[in-house]
Amino acid sequence: QVHLVESGGGSVQVGGSLSLSCVVSGATDCTYLMSWFRQTPGDERRFVSGITSGGDPTYPNYLKSRFTISQDNVKKMINLQMNSLKVEDTGMYYCKFQCFDNGAATGAYWGQGTQVTVSS
Repeated sequence: QVHLVESGGGSVQVGGSLSLSCVVSGATDCTYLMSWFRQTPGDERRFVSGITSGGDPTYPNYLKSRFTISQDNVKKMINLQMNSLKVEDTGMYYCKFQCFDNGAATGAYWGQGTQVTVSS
């Protein structure tokens, strides 16, 4: 089983920066994608960024120039560097570990979330 623990959230003013981390533990032999999602009260979780096991990142177009996802295979973690933060970036940020078997999604794992609050 895979376990994920997020950290790095906090409160920041508009234009500020935060760096989130997601530490991966446990064992799995699956091909995987890791992603960051954001959720606000009353809304569904929305995709923020993703990264393949090979290190290829993806972002929504509106975040591509402000957020950077990366991985550290030695420390077994992924990071999300968030710059030029906006009020609409506020939310609970969750780390997701999605397993695939020959292209088909199998098990998915979520962390507990870390809160990001951006104030004007």
